[in-house]
Amino acid sequence: MTKTYEELKTRLASIHDLHMARSILGWDQHTKMPPRGGEVRAEQLGTLDRFSHELFIDDDIGRLLEELRAYEEDVGPDSLEGSLIRITRRDYEKAKRVPPELRAEMTRAGAIALPPWIDAREKSDFSIFLPYLKRNVELTHQYIACFEDMGFASAYDVLLDDFDEGMTAEDVRTVFDELKRELIPLIAQIQEHADRVDDSSLHGDFPIEKQRAIALEILERFGFDHESWRLDPTVHPFAMSAGTKDIRLTTRYDENELGVSLFATFHEFGHGFYEANVDPAFERTSLSNVTSMSLHESQSRMWENLVGRGLPMWRFFYPRLQATFPDQFGDVELDEFYGAINKVQPSLIRVEADEATYNMHIILRFELEQEILSGDLPLEDLPEAWNARMAEYVGIDVPDDTRGVLQDVHWSGGAIGYFPTYALGNVVSVQLWDKLRGELPDLDAQFEKGEFGVLAEWLRENLHRHGRKYTSKEMLDRIVGGPMDPGPYLRYLKEKLGEIYGLPVEAGAAV
Repeated sequence: MTKTYEELKTRLASIHDLHMARSILGWDQHTKMPPRGGEVRAEQLGTLDRFSHELFIDDDIGRLLEELRAYEEDVGPDSLEGSLIRITRRDYEKAKRVPPELRAEMTRAGAIALPPWIDAREKSDFSIFLPYLKRNVELTHQYIACFEDMGFASAYDVLLDDFDEGMTAEDVRTVFDELKRELIPLIAQIQEHADRVDDSSLHGDFPIEKQRAIALEILERFGFDHESWRLDPTVHPFAMSAGTKDIRLTTRYDENELGVSLFATFHEFGHGFYEANVDPAFERTSLSNVTSMSLHESQSRMWENLVGRGLPMWRFFYPRLQATFPDQFGDVELDEFYGAINKVQPSLIRVEADEATYNMHIILRFELEQEILSGDLPLEDLPEAWNARMAEYVGIDVPDDTRGVLQDVHWSGGAIGYFPTYALGNVVSVQLWDKLRGELPDLDAQFEKGEFGVLAEWLRENLHRHGRKYTSKEMLDRIVGGPMDPGPYLRYLKEKLGEIYGLPVEAGAAV
């Protein structure tokens, strides 16, 4: 049986290598590729995806998985071998339903749509991107149809399941309804005290070279390894890896606003750090990725907000920031800076949104995506629907498509169903944070000394090393002893923001 298992691993390793080559080409497309290289790159990516898909759904893979059923039971579900067989079988059964040419065409269409999306974004003209979005949605419907007899309650559930196994639209809606119910009045209450926080110091002249230097200084303390990591500029920040020793972060700089790149960089570090700390024994297998995008985003949002917007770490780093930008921060006290980076202010751009209003951006996208898939929202009407929902949920008028419907890269790549994982990640991040702080009582003191190793090791041991061995529901149960719960997250926001804005005690009370 060991021989059969080793044959499966050998086959999976080759398929994994193709996926990683495809990832490198995708990274290059977003960072280094000449603008006119898009069409050929789309064909290259499509070929790689079609070839790797054909290899994975080969009948021999199915045969090996069948022959390994008894071995899987013998070694147990928690073993590396048992987990690999179980996860591979699930992936295989889903992948087998998708024709290789459809998989390739989805990849090609997503790659072809990137340059027009960038062009449309620069010109603030949704009509440029519209034909490409239509094609991506058409292909998404074809993909959903592959699973029509699998018992999914809705078309959207099919897509959610790809990003977070077992997650449903109803699960998401339950969490989001609670967030809306609690956050809308909290945001309104904060706006009554908006003058308590001044963030003018974050706006000014911030040379990109200095932004990059201070960001890297902070990342090095977090765990950034120059021998295995890199940081590059792009239009829309993202992170990817081609192995635990090849971690690639990107960010977006704004010479007039420091927070744009700083917190985007912290966010992407969280993604990269998760992937860097998967058990090396999982390399080139089905286990080498992360368990779900909800947990993936919990790590990005943890480093961006719970660490990066927390006071303890800035007790160490703020003097260094002042030395880097003396004109902007030389006369700004730490408490004022802390208030500035946590300012709650309805804004247009999701990736720059504060902790309280950020979730409303996600809820908006979640609702629009379902309406697009159901056919209730014609794509031609998407900008108008977006703008109306922004006014309702965030309380702000959208002046143009660039800062509205065109701001995110996800739809250009066909990634419909991804957005909910950001808000779910917010919720999970605080559940994990409460747990680890209970076990690491001196965490604040560590941060104040610029030490983050204790946090890193806890995350590595309890979450990162497990890769895809467990679903997100299983991981949460293992770590915090229960399911996803928005209560701790809402309590955290009310307490933190209540203190910053001097809200009445009840606003910061536990929920």
